[in-house]
Amino acid sequence: MLSKEKWQGALYSFVIVIILWAMVSWLLRLPIVPSPYAVAVNITAIFHSRMEIHVLYSLARILEGIAIAVLTGVPVGFLMGYSEKINRLLSPLVYFTYPIPKIALLPVIMLLFGLGEASKLIMIVLIVIFQIIITSRDAVKGIPREIFRSLQSLGAGKRQVFTEIIIPAALSDVLTSIRLALGTAVSILFFTETFGTEYGMGYFIMDSWMRVNYLDMYAGIVVLSFMGFFLFAAIDIIENRTSCWR
Repeated sequence: MLSKEKWQGALYSFVIVIILWAMVSWLLRLPIVPSPYAVAVNITAIFHSRMEIHVLYSLARILEGIAIAVLTGVPVGFLMGYSEKINRLLSPLVYFTYPIPKIALLPVIMLLFGLGEASKLIMIVLIVIFQIIITSRDAVKGIPREIFRSLQSLGAGKRQVFTEIIIPAALSDVLTSIRLALGTAVSILFFTETFGTEYGMGYFIMDSWMRVNYLDMYAGIVVLSFMGFFLFAAIDIIENRTSCWR
């Protein structure tokens, strides 16, 4: 579970945002900035009937994209950190492709894979996988080599080195990279969901904006923010349980 201090910090931040939002809404008195109360009432009114399906689609895309990036990027990063030969082979490729603005590849990805789910997942994976690879590699590189030699002197094979040293020592850093990747994934998801789909929070928010339905638009923004918050909280809980020694 999250610590009491973290929950209190999140609550204080939430209260401050609500107060500032309410003040701006009261000062401007414009439809484009509805009050927090009006938005909250609207969320309770439309969530199950109109918004829930969009939340489920967005959540599924984020989790699938992150899962693919982790299952691919973490092993690659671990191998690069453990083997200098593999690192020399793959580092130039990673360094060359990492700075490319992946969002600029969206038209190419959509032309190659269509406007459906595949292109959205590929975009999420392309954007977040490099963070995971580099963080995983550096985490392994940061492990003192004496630890490897000690275990190998006792007859441990490569499999035991990975399970007994690399994974436990690097797990916290990997979770940090996933936490950063989640924020990026939510941002890119919002952009990709404005193309070729009728489901997802990005579509819901932009559709509400196009229909000049500001209550729905702000409701979508708030729900998307809470979705990101709970995903971050889930990573914190996993880290507290698996890397409590840190």
